Amino acid sequence: MKYPDNIIEVAALLPDYMGFIFWEKSARYFNGVIPKLPKSIKKVGVFVNESIDIVADKVQLHDLQAVQLHGKESVAFCAELKTRLPKKVEIIKVFSIIDSFDFEILEPFESLCDYFLFDTKGKLPGGNGTTFDWTVLEKYPSTKPFFLSGGIGLEEMPEVNEILKTNLPIYAIDVNSKFEIEPGLKSIQLCGGMQQYISKSNKIKNK
Repeated sequence: MKYPDNIIEVAALLPDYMGFIFWEKSARYFNGVIPKLPKSIKKVGVFVNESIDIVADKVQLHDLQAVQLHGKESVAFCAELKTRLPKKVEIIKVFSIIDSFDFEILEPFESLCDYFLFDTKGKLPGGNGTTFDWTVLEKYPSTKPFFLSGGIGLEEMPEVNEILKTNLPIYAIDVNSKFEIEPGLKSIQLCGGMQQYISKSNKIKNK
């Protein structure tokens, strides 16, 4: 989310989370004031290899309820960040997948992060508009809830719906580029279609 009027329009659909990218190299970089949102919506700051001081400052400045770590943040980084943020602020650690993944690397992050997020590995840290082989997640060994991401649009939802029928602890669906008119500008029509789809399921949340 980038443009105030568009942010307000999307917020009217009442998604569970709304993300704001604080990575300056992104075409979706947010550098403004977040409009007042309904209290039910959690504001998420998206960071890529940022310093702990800046993450903490952005959380305080924008009253963020969650941070999404989309870079190569280490276990030590997450541990220190956890001590610096208010306890109510959720930490979401992103891991990128193509056609395989070593799930053993997740274990030390489990006690430090509230959620994982699985996205497609691409040229950019997110927003590439491509999916990964979701069957890789069949080997997910944890009970830690996670966000499913990676090129999800309305046309992918039938396949997503099949994954939701499994016992995987999918907490939320994370969408971005396939709901945009241009980077940072969401299509209200497409977002509304997604919200209607999500409302039919009581298992997942929408970001």
